[in-house]
Amino acid sequence: MPEVESLRRFLTERCVGHAIAQVHLAAISALKTYDPPLEALQGGVVTGVERYGKWLAIDAGGTFLVFHLARAGWLRWRDELPTTPPRPGKGPLALRVTLDDGSGFELTEAGTQRKLAVHVVADAAQVPAIATLGPDPLDDDFTVAALAAILTGAGRAQLKGVLRDQRLIAGIGNAYSDEILHAARLSPFQPSNALDDEAVAALHQVIRTELTEAIQRAEGLAAKDLKGEKKSGMRVHGRAGQACPVCGDTVREVSFASSSLQYCPTCQTGGKPLADRRMSRLLK
Repeated sequence: MPEVESLRRFLTERCVGHAIAQVHLAAISALKTYDPPLEALQGGVVTGVERYGKWLAIDAGGTFLVFHLARAGWLRWRDELPTTPPRPGKGPLALRVTLDDGSGFELTEAGTQRKLAVHVVADAAQVPAIATLGPDPLDDDFTVAALAAILTGAGRAQLKGVLRDQRLIAGIGNAYSDEILHAARLSPFQPSNALDDEAVAALHQVIRTELTEAIQRAEGLAAKDLKGEKKSGMRVHGRAGQACPVCGDTVREVSFASSSLQYCPTCQTGGKPLADRRMSRLLK
């Protein structure tokens, strides 16, 4: 979410007040709606850019371009875009949006899985995934009491899964849930309803601090530099095998079918390594 919030600010600065001149779809699979058509965006003047969890919504005169970059997607800004339409199905390009001054952005997606999602709607709330989002952790109504209610309602669900569940808390995701749990000195497998009042309050503070500081680190950066800044700011996520910057222990990893988590045994699990769930299944 911090990178998406930084993209929102970046796009607000560069797009608001400009009309959308052209929209070209390069990956058919990315577009999830058909009414209004993609062409309805053309000619609309951008009046704002909003973030909903990890979704971005560009208001082009009452018609909204809403998109989710997924794990392998990104936004690439160009001060001057090509005037010829892109060839569909070629390379990572999914969508190109050109403004009235010739600048604009491209949505790209690496790899073979196509998860990037684009919607054209009259209201961002019409996107099903936005309609079911939980509270934003940086909103004023995300209080300690609100977090306590979420954790209690999740029962014995593991903390890692609760923090990642967009229907419970919008926007944290895989990477920042690792960072938050490390900073809070909590095991990712800790049952959510096992935290006492003091631990809930501490976790709430860590969530707000980690996300706010990540946004501050990215302030003023160009879109192309945001991912690099994110990686450089991580203490445990994506750093399996490296030394924990807090205690010096080796950062460990637990792998799942389509994702993984990283943690520090000394900081989070009393020195006990967690079982790798993928290996556990293979040994059964």
